[in-house]
Amino acid sequence: MGRALADPDPLNLLLMVSMLLCITDSRQDNPFTAADHSRPTLEELVESFIGVPCPETTALLAVIAEMSAGNDVLRARIRRELATRPAPEIHWLAGLSSPMVTRVVRMSHELGDGDDIMIAARLASGHEFSCVVYIDHNVGNLVKDAFVLPASMDQILSMSQQAAEDGTRWDDMTLADARAWVEKGIQRATMTIPPFESESWPGCRALVEWVIRTLPTGGVGHQTPEWDSRKSKRLARQFFASQYGQRFYDDEHRDLLDTLLWFGTDYGAGDPLRWSNVKVEMLLADWIPRKVVAPAEHLAKLPDLLRAYVRFAHAEAGIGARWTDEALAAIDAIEPQYQREIRTPGLQSPEALLAQLGIDIGMDRRERKLDELTACVGGHDQLDHLDDTPLPDEPFRWDGIGGDAAPRVRDILALTDRCCEQVLDLEYRTACRRLLARVAANDPTSFGRGRVETVAGAVVWIIGKANNLFRYPAGGMQVKDLMAHFGIQQGGVSQRAATLLRAGGFDSDTVGLRLGSVDYLVSERRRSIIAARDACRGD
Repeated sequence: MGRALADPDPLNLLLMVSMLLCITDSRQDNPFTAADHSRPTLEELVESFIGVPCPETTALLAVIAEMSAGNDVLRARIRRELATRPAPEIHWLAGLSSPMVTRVVRMSHELGDGDDIMIAARLASGHEFSCVVYIDHNVGNLVKDAFVLPASMDQILSMSQQAAEDGTRWDDMTLADARAWVEKGIQRATMTIPPFESESWPGCRALVEWVIRTLPTGGVGHQTPEWDSRKSKRLARQFFASQYGQRFYDDEHRDLLDTLLWFGTDYGAGDPLRWSNVKVEMLLADWIPRKVVAPAEHLAKLPDLLRAYVRFAHAEAGIGARWTDEALAAIDAIEPQYQREIRTPGLQSPEALLAQLGIDIGMDRRERKLDELTACVGGHDQLDHLDDTPLPDEPFRWDGIGGDAAPRVRDILALTDRCCEQVLDLEYRTACRRLLARVAANDPTSFGRGRVETVAGAVVWIIGKANNLFRYPAGGMQVKDLMAHFGIQQGGVSQRAATLLRAGGFDSDTVGLRLGSVDYLVSERRRSIIAARDACRGD
């Protein structure tokens, strides 16, 4: 708290208050579980601050009065209390009022999985900051992640353009449309069970909402593409008449294509012409095994049809060849699991549907925790025999890394090594070296043409997240502090991290990041896993 008060930039204190408001926000409660009565309400929190008059609580109360919403009585109570106290010795706090939004830009990608809404704001004191809100269209057009940076729009755009992948574009939004997009996305996020969480979300939600409330109403939110039955039938005819679909023209494959188009038009982003690896995984690993009731022999033919349809759809939409290759690789990777699951009974049962909602239907919590730990280390045997021996100090392995890629890999390696030596330790250096070597050997093109600092930051961020480095109180390090070592902001690495994860053959989910191998886990993380394993087993 003292550091936040001493910081000449308001953002640390604003984010601290936003986190407090998040903790007291009942919207995050799971309606299917018992209420957590140990968590204070906002009213109780405010009363505790009122009961301890000092500069720290005065500052907190002043920000709460501005940032909180929906309780005019409480805000009036705070202001009456503040009137009895000496003014805080923070020059920007005295004039704290609603921020002024100066510009909003939407960053999108041709695959249409989601959009980053970048909102630049300025306080009355002149301090600038930007909110970056990610709206994921594959999971219901909801806010899946967000963060706030002490940066102007020009700085945010520069960082995002350096880290962006092919097929990315930036478009200005009207302020009213931005409010409509983000408000609806937040509303949907608060209704999602279990909620999506990251190092910064939903901790920064109150701050984002404070900014959004200053924008005009009446805007148009995200519009899902409209595909009626006539358009879908026309698309099907085009596919079967094309070089990609002619060999599939029979009754069985027409029925399977109807299933693909049903998913493509009614679920996720709602566009049957755009297929990312994420969308492929949703279809094969979850939607069809859970949603479609049909003989396994019939469903077994769908992956081959999907491969042909993805090629056709991307040719129609003008999607880059790289993304077509990624989608096809995802089909290849997921098909063995898909073929097993369509032959597994019960995936369409009411119990399975309840489990998808996060409702406990009898599975022991300890078993779920053990499953999570197993996924972290890569298998049951690895979990059973896990030890906490420190990772060795080993050299970088250049095996399989081509000559053209070597100079860029060498630059990235120098940056990750220096960060680990100055900020972390030699175990982290070994883990980062192993990850970098694997990605470079698998797909050196994933490093892109942007700044090597962004790639290096993404490598260290991945290893840090896999080891709970940024989770309080386990690791206790803030992402922004680690990224500052590379001269970048935290928003520039998560997108690049997803690219590196895919290139390395890992799950590209950067929210629930697990590398599935002990090779990347430092001794401290393995000790915590061992302790959790033993606690779950009652050892």
